[in-house]
Amino acid sequence: CVYSAAISLVVYPISGHWIWGGGWLAARSFHDFAGSTCVHMVGGLVACLGAALLGPRIGKYGKDGKARAIPGHNIPMAGLGVFILWFAWFGFNCGSTTTPDGTIGFIAANTCLSACAGGLAAMLTMWVKFGKPDPSMTFNGVLAGLVGITAGCAEVAPGGAIIIGLLCGVL
Repeated sequence: CVYSAAISLVVYPISGHWIWGGGWLAARSFHDFAGSTCVHMVGGLVACLGAALLGPRIGKYGKDGKARAIPGHNIPMAGLGVFILWFAWFGFNCGSTTTPDGTIGFIAANTCLSACAGGLAAMLTMWVKFGKPDPSMTFNGVLAGLVGITAGCAEVAPGGAIIIGLLCGVL
């Protein structure tokens, strides 16, 4: 709770100001429409810091030092969570526009195209690599596509949204 409070009270306001509040990145014409940098990148960096401080999960590594997979234990609930996030992402991306000037549909289409492409790319990558599709990685690909399109969802052409989703899904 202290960790989350410190991030919410100090880190996010600073990074948000840099981009949206007239800060040094805004002064250099940095574009982040819906928060990929000041929300997702900062959150990811903070999560990596937390993971480094906590260390690996108990049972993650065997006695020989090799990593063991810890598969998801409830794939239907993971799928439900992804679809709830996907639905909410429309509110996040489309709601980031302050004027209903006709771009909301464009933003929604780009959001959906990137998510679909990310899920497809992740599924195909796992299929090629392991000989079968993996639902949990497909879900991760959808989320990667959503995160990848967030910054440029109002500027990227639909074909670009698909390419972004494909790249994010593979990565």
